[in-house]
This record gives sequence, C-alpha cells and structure tokens, in this order.
Amino acid sequence: MDLRRTDLAMEARELWQERAGQAAELPGVQAEERERAGMPVTVVRVLDKTGERALGKPRGTYITLTLEGVETRADGAFPRAVEAVAAELGALLEQVDLDRGPVLVAGLGNRAITPDAIGPLVHDCTLVTRHLVGRMPEQFGHLRPVASVAAEVMGSTGLESRELVASVCQSIRPCCVIAVDALASRSLGRLCRTVQLADTGISPGSGVGNHRAALDQESLGVPVLAVGVPTVVEGATLAADLLGADCLPQSAPGRDILVTPRDIDRQVADLSKILGYGISMALQPSLGLEELELLLS
Repeated sequence: MDLRRTDLAMEARELWQERAGQAAELPGVQAEERERAGMPVTVVRVLDKTGERALGKPRGTYITLTLEGVETRADGAFPRAVEAVAAELGALLEQVDLDRGPVLVAGLGNRAITPDAIGPLVHDCTLVTRHLVGRMPEQFGHLRPVASVAAEVMGSTGLESRELVASVCQSIRPCCVIAVDALASRSLGRLCRTVQLADTGISPGSGVGNHRAALDQESLGVPVLAVGVPTVVEGATLAADLLGADCLPQSAPGRDILVTPRDIDRQVADLSKILGYGISMALQPSLGLEELELLLS
C-alpha cells in the first residue's frame, strides 16, 4: 500500500499516475496547466466519488501555483507572486455571493513552531476593514468588509480551531471563510515554493501531522476556501521519493519525523506576506500593491 503522504492534489495525481502508468486515464479527475503572472499553475478538478477515491481528496477544485523566483528573491518575483495569488483566489471567490456579509480570514497554526506559523503570520499581513466600513462608511464604504482571526492550536487556546472559527461565524455571519494553513508535500522541491488554493475547506494541522476537525461548508454553514503552503515533508515519504520506492510499510521508520528547509523562518515570513497581500488584493481589487504596503506597514 502506498503510504507516501501529501496534502497537494497535484501530487496525489502524480502518485496515482506513477502507480497506474503515465498513459493511464484517471477517472473522475480533470487537470490542466497554464500560467498566471508568469507563474506556472496546475488545476486539478475532482469531479465525482470515483475521483475522490482515486486521489483521497474531496470533490472540488485545487489550484497549485509554483512561485518561481520567490525563494531567491529574484527581481519582480514578489509582486508577480502576489498578483498570481490574488487572481487565482479572486477566481474562486466568484463562486461566493460576496454581498451577503463580510469575509472572514482564519489563520490556522502555531506561532511557536515555525513551519506551522503560516496561518497566524498571514493573519498579521491581512488588511482588515470590517470595523472601518461599519463605523466610517463615508470614508471606507468602498472597501469590502473583512475580518481576520488567528485560530491557534488547542494547546494554547483550549479550543478546537473549528470551535473558534464557528463561534466567530455565528457572531459576524460572514459570506465565506478563507482558511490558511501549512501543508505537507511529498517533494523537497515544492517546499515553500508552491501555494495550493481550493474550494473544499481544510483540515487544520494536516501539514504537521496533527489533523483536527475539518473547516468546511458542512461544519461552518458557509463556503470555505483553503489556502495552504507546504512547509514539511514526512521523513518516510522523503526516503521513498529519493529511493524511487513505490510504497512503504506502515511500520517504516520516519513516520514521526518532519523535514523542513534550513532557512524556514525566512521563507515562512516571505510567503506569509505574499499570501496576506494576495488575499487582501483579491478581496479589495481597487487597491494596488503599493497602497496595501502603506496600509499594512
């Protein structure tokens, strides 16, 4: 049995094709590749129960951006990455009736563990406007009302992330939730270099092997869009990938080891800013990157 672990739909599709043969047709799944702001984009659509069983992913759309040049801070890579995230998230937001209420951004994770700090740091980089729109509509009525919460781990709050986000949803009645969290990849080459966006919700803590109750439309009562960045590879999965092994036994060593880049603190800080700005631009299309930097600085 193939127990190599990944949270990325595009990698789950790759694993299926490796087992079945590259020429095999994957039933219940559609895939396409394109570009956005010069960044490669892979779209995987799980269409039915057959596709769900094949990939182990719920039905929906999974968009994976490869952020070329961001790791090396190449010239122009940051604004292009922000533009790509904003555009792809904006396309998913077209499914949502944004006039029904504010948007809630939920940053999931643990600030104390750097690979799991993506969500709380994105919360810090998100433009919140709900209070401004409500109290000073003359000056800020042109902005979309946005609220944000850092739903950190149960060990520091005593609450499941879903409990905390659900309570906020009951209070402010958002039109949708954008949940941000760390993910796991099967490949070192994709760590901190890809962003997955999905319209299927998210399971908090999946990236660091601490699966909690899912945040999705069924549990929260509103559409949940997920934004995630792979920051870790499971040790056993990495070994299988490097060795070219098709599968690993359940008892294989390395299941409790997570591998992350040496400069993870810098990369997480950069990616959190890209995601926070990209989410803000998707929600406030009238604002440019320079305006956002002024408002968030």
